[in-house]
Amino acid sequence: MAKDKVNRPKARLPRGFADRSAAEIRRTSAMLSTIRSVYERWGFEPVETPFIEYADALGKFLPDADRPNEGVFAFQDDDEQWLSLRYDLTAPLARMVAENFEATPKPYKTFRSGWVFRNEKPGPGRFRQFMQCDADIVGAASPLADAEVCMMAADVMKALGFSDGEYVIRVNSRKVLDGVLADAGVDADDPRRLGVLRAIDKADKFPLPEIAKLLGKGREDESGDFTKGAGLSDDQAAVVLSLLDPSVEPRISDDLAMIRDNVAAAGYGTIKVDPSVVRGLEYYTGPVFEAELLFEVLDDKGRPQKFGSVGGGGRYDGLVGRFRSADVPATGFSVGVSRLAAALMARSDAEPSVGPVIVTVMDRDEIALYQAMTSKLRNALNTGGMTVPVEMYIGDSGMKAQMKYADRRNSPCVIIQGSMEREAGKVQIKDLAAGKRAAEEIENRSDWVASRPAQVEVDDTIEAIAAAVRNILQ
Repeated sequence: MAKDKVNRPKARLPRGFADRSAAEIRRTSAMLSTIRSVYERWGFEPVETPFIEYADALGKFLPDADRPNEGVFAFQDDDEQWLSLRYDLTAPLARMVAENFEATPKPYKTFRSGWVFRNEKPGPGRFRQFMQCDADIVGAASPLADAEVCMMAADVMKALGFSDGEYVIRVNSRKVLDGVLADAGVDADDPRRLGVLRAIDKADKFPLPEIAKLLGKGREDESGDFTKGAGLSDDQAAVVLSLLDPSVEPRISDDLAMIRDNVAAAGYGTIKVDPSVVRGLEYYTGPVFEAELLFEVLDDKGRPQKFGSVGGGGRYDGLVGRFRSADVPATGFSVGVSRLAAALMARSDAEPSVGPVIVTVMDRDEIALYQAMTSKLRNALNTGGMTVPVEMYIGDSGMKAQMKYADRRNSPCVIIQGSMEREAGKVQIKDLAAGKRAAEEIENRSDWVASRPAQVEVDDTIEAIAAAVRNILQ
């Protein structure tokens, strides 16, 4: 009789999401620790907001008659209230400050890190779940607050190991952009406005004649793909292009002038006024910033390209005021954690993280002895601020499989003790990395067995074993 078919679920990952490896988690944790230490040096305090907010708290992503607009992951609770996974970390902060306004000290300097979710079409390097790390100042109207956020962003880049020539913090003001668009005859309600801003945003990628095409009828690239333009006349486009022309004296608003003068006085030469900085979110009301990496990496086709933006932000004086009767000044900066982690990997030949020291088990009747050795070695190695993972092999396989397991875990060394070693009061310690190098130079198995490459014998004392392991780790 045939066995009944089992309706098993298919193991598959939803589009736009990713599993994270131990190495990636450790790199991200170390990077976030560095960023947080910079924020705390500037007097910013940590805070957390929930993953879920009422949908109407997320700004322009409001519920319609049936469901919230696309862009967020939304659902209804048992009270038929629309809830959404947070789209960014700024809107939840605005809600929290408004809800606790009287008890909140102002200016309120805070930072947060966490996952955000966007119900958008995924693509290469574009995920529906990704991590951000934000720092904000709420309740300070002066451009000095914007200057402080920019300087702190520069300190983050430096703390992560980027030199002055590898990054720039670019600054512009929506007031400058609004003035230029007004001169070009494009007001706030003009349907062409978004297309114009998108064209300006491409100024770091295309020369001015190509930007002119994007401001006008459109642009066809080398592959034949056509991008529809903003639809401005030639005269209107000329007004906008004057903003980007390096031969034309740049427009500087009062807020930009104060930022420029203060960061210069503080010695931050990596913060530059750049009229091409736009930033996409509609809630920005004043200065806008972008952190850009200037070194080159190879794209999917092996072509060199500038790494580009790893974070940005700006002033959003109207966001907290959505919940109150008056606007509340606020400014902030958001680090794209995943982008920044990729940048750190791209600029260095990072080696994989070292795994645990493995105590192998050759005699299963003596498990208690192996467990005691493991515990004592773990305690001996993890002193004085060191973190050296140590584990006993708990599988059911033999020695060959245990060595393969240690290799897959990227273990620096394994501890080996059979009955013969135990009777002699000895322990064998095998340096796996050195063993690989030695094995590559040995031509036959008999020589390999005879030489036992990178394997040392020490006395069966925790002090001797720990000393040998430390030598290997060093």
